[in-house]
Amino acid sequence: MIGVIMTFLLCVFFIVAFRKPQFVPRGVQNLGEMAVEFVEKNIIEEILGHKGPRYAVYLTSMFWLLLAFNITGIIPFMNIAVTSVIGLPLLLAILSWVVFNVEGVKANGLGHYLKNNLFPAGVPLPIYGLVTPIEFVSTFILRPVTLTIRLLANMMAGHLLLVLFFSATSYLLFDTAGFLKIFGLASYAMGFAFTLFEVLVAFLQAYIFTLLTAVYISGATADEH
Repeated sequence: MIGVIMTFLLCVFFIVAFRKPQFVPRGVQNLGEMAVEFVEKNIIEEILGHKGPRYAVYLTSMFWLLLAFNITGIIPFMNIAVTSVIGLPLLLAILSWVVFNVEGVKANGLGHYLKNNLFPAGVPLPIYGLVTPIEFVSTFILRPVTLTIRLLANMMAGHLLLVLFFSATSYLLFDTAGFLKIFGLASYAMGFAFTLFEVLVAFLQAYIFTLLTAVYISGATADEH
């Protein structure tokens, strides 16, 4: 439900921002263009270059959806990141895996794509018996697994730390007496500090996930690896 709400709000924001675009942007349109340009300048152009426009909608949507889903961990009455439950990170990782493999096959053909990934150029023939299984596992199995675990673990860890500190705050301030209340204040301060830190983590995890997806697409669609 939280994911649906954040998706709806994000869609409303971009629809309002670009419903009646002006030559000189202002107001919500200005914010919308800044949001799009951030992903284009810092991820798409940097990693994909001239191939970037083809994937702009996908990567821009991925970044802002992930940021919206990550930030729910510190929004009152939501209090849990959508991405701290394995379903969504796994779904997005599988989707990225499908995209970069399909695009790689379309760009190079199935045979050439498999050859580039499983039989790197310049490797002595006898060594392929060792290198090829490693490349297969790394490219076709571990990539979605590592994307999922990286995002899930970071968001889950942040959620557990916030629960720990604020639960301790509640107990120490309201269920204890005397000098122990001082520790409640300290626990609250730590919880507040980690809340601010979680904003940074939410942004970084959205950025890293999108950046790695762009890197995988770039590598898959290159002529040689």
